[in-house]
Amino acid sequence: MTESTLGGRRMVTDAALNRLLRLPAARNDYTIAPVRMPMRDGVILRGDHYAPSSGTPRGTILVRTPYGRGLPLSLLNGRIFAARGYHVVIQSVRGTFGSGGTFRPMAQEVEDGPDTVAWLRDQPWFDGRLATLGGSYLGWTQWSALIDPPPELRAAVVLVAPHDFRAAVYGTGSFTLGDFLGWSDQIAHQEDGGYLRRAAVMARAPRRLRPALEGLPLPAAADPVLRGRAPWYREWLSHPLEEDPWWEPYRAGAALAKVTAPVLLISGWQDLFLDQTLEQYRTLDERGVEVGLTIGPWTHLDVGTRGLGIVSRETLAWLDQHLAATPSTARAYPVRVHRTGESRWHDLTSWPPNTVPAVFRPHADRTLTLQTPDRPVAGDETVSFVYDPADPTPALGGRTLTGTMGVRDNGPLEARPDVVTFTTDPLPTAVDVAGRPTLTLAVAVDPPYADVFVRLCDVDDRGRSLNFTDAMRRLSPDGPELSAPPEGPGAGTTTDSEGPKFAAPPEAPGAATTTGPEGPKFAAPPEAAAGLGRRLPTLRPQPGPARRPGRGPPPPPATAHHPLHRHDPDAPGGRRRIITSWGAASTTR
Repeated sequence: MTESTLGGRRMVTDAALNRLLRLPAARNDYTIAPVRMPMRDGVILRGDHYAPSSGTPRGTILVRTPYGRGLPLSLLNGRIFAARGYHVVIQSVRGTFGSGGTFRPMAQEVEDGPDTVAWLRDQPWFDGRLATLGGSYLGWTQWSALIDPPPELRAAVVLVAPHDFRAAVYGTGSFTLGDFLGWSDQIAHQEDGGYLRRAAVMARAPRRLRPALEGLPLPAAADPVLRGRAPWYREWLSHPLEEDPWWEPYRAGAALAKVTAPVLLISGWQDLFLDQTLEQYRTLDERGVEVGLTIGPWTHLDVGTRGLGIVSRETLAWLDQHLAATPSTARAYPVRVHRTGESRWHDLTSWPPNTVPAVFRPHADRTLTLQTPDRPVAGDETVSFVYDPADPTPALGGRTLTGTMGVRDNGPLEARPDVVTFTTDPLPTAVDVAGRPTLTLAVAVDPPYADVFVRLCDVDDRGRSLNFTDAMRRLSPDGPELSAPPEGPGAGTTTDSEGPKFAAPPEAPGAATTTGPEGPKFAAPPEAAAGLGRRLPTLRPQPGPARRPGRGPPPPPATAHHPLHRHDPDAPGGRRRIITSWGAASTTR
């Protein structure tokens, strides 16, 4: 096939994509050529250079990926931008798709990123203007390179990506088993044959991974599944402690204090890295760095599918303004968020918006009511339930990378005996939930090692209980989570990322649910700042965190985070209620 034929087909494909994504017209043709990039240790990394044919290039975009340089990445991160005057380099990171060396996820990028920028400086077509681009692991490669930001950096676009991988793996105190076992298996098989064979391998993954998800101990259970092809997985399991210096190469938080170039952050309310995206926004905004934030009604994978048009348009506008230095303004407002429940986008000057805090209190009769000064606190409102580790509370929906992710009907979950639900009366007026919710629990657990899971849901007139945020915490007798709250021993749980918070009017009550450990008792918390949190992996080993063995010492507990949500009783579908799910679970019999 001739080069002219290939070019013609490429132009047809590009034109169709432009129409689909509603992008501005292409500016020029481009060429694609392989490149070899040496690292400081002599290892050669392979890549593709997309070079615009126009005489006035607009800067260089660097994309570093472990997932290969073919479709869809070549189309969405390469051809779109090369056709608009940008040089683009897409590089396969160490140990993947023809690049030399051994793949050691995340840790290797701290050195390889700067070495790649050093190679760019020596290229005759590089004009000294650089932007970085990519999501998930591709976003991590950006943060790790920005620990020492290159002076050429003009802009960065980071989608659904962590800056602290240890927090992503152990952020709840429990190992995020389903997500990172599934990811490790994907990497282990991603270069097996062609597209069809790889698709077949991925389709069989749930059944193939089941023994590793359900077996104990976790490293031994995974060995027959991973077969030595993902050695990092056992390493992650071997280093559970937060203070372990082994995790230093997996932490790129220093970049948030160093970068000065404009950064666009894109995430989804059901993305597993949402809490870190919001921390990135807060830190950069407080430093006065120009930062844009877009959060859609998306899961981690939705950002590249359902959200593709919005993401592509916003990315191109950001690069046009900050890399190419065109006079146009990329965004009228720094923050653009989708308010779930209402299903509308809103432009804001900052996040979170101003809200009025509201405190809701769960009761032994399973109701959840707005707490006001004239409403006395009842006496003993303890709620007890039994959790059976032989029948773990299943994972359903939420902020996960694998399994049933996103918004789901929680009815089947709430019908279980190890789930306790606290529910408001139908809310009479629209209630916006935005910000950082906090739940304070007084918990007694036997045995003392347990996990507490909390979920907030919106219940419509059809009885569907739809999750919009949640969080999980790991507890231990000597951990900070069991420090005494104002009214006795308990666990303070913060569903902490800037998701929604209840900005409820005085007359608008809320609601709640609980999943639990063996023998835990939930005394009604002294106070619960009504709000919206996020969904972390649930109590079942698939696809949530590792099951709790019910004995110590466990890893130290950590926080979760999360959405902007509106309850509107007049919306199609009728009146709704807000439900809050809590839970605690240990896996000792």
